[in-house]
Amino acid sequence: MKNRNLILIEEGDLDELVDQVVKRIITRYSKKTEQWIDADEAMKLLGIKSATTLQKYRDEGRFRFSQKDRRIIKYDRFSINEYLEKNAKETF
Repeated sequence: MKNRNLILIEEGDLDELVDQVVKRIITRYSKKTEQWIDADEAMKLLGIKSATTLQKYRDEGRFRFSQKDRRIIKYDRFSINEYLEKNAKETF
């Protein structure tokens, strides 16, 4: 049989330890999701390889985008996900 050791810890100390563990897990494993993404990331989400197709989708108003100036266009990740969800087909 294995040796079993009993560890006693006061309730307040246990709460503090749990808080520290939770913070460490959140810090290590949470990935901040940016709302505004570049064209490359937008094309990955949409599963397309052509910037022309991305522009066509943008021109058709399929999802939100922001254009700070002529060359800088950012795409709303959440709007793209909504577009994909809206066009999803249910399986049988």
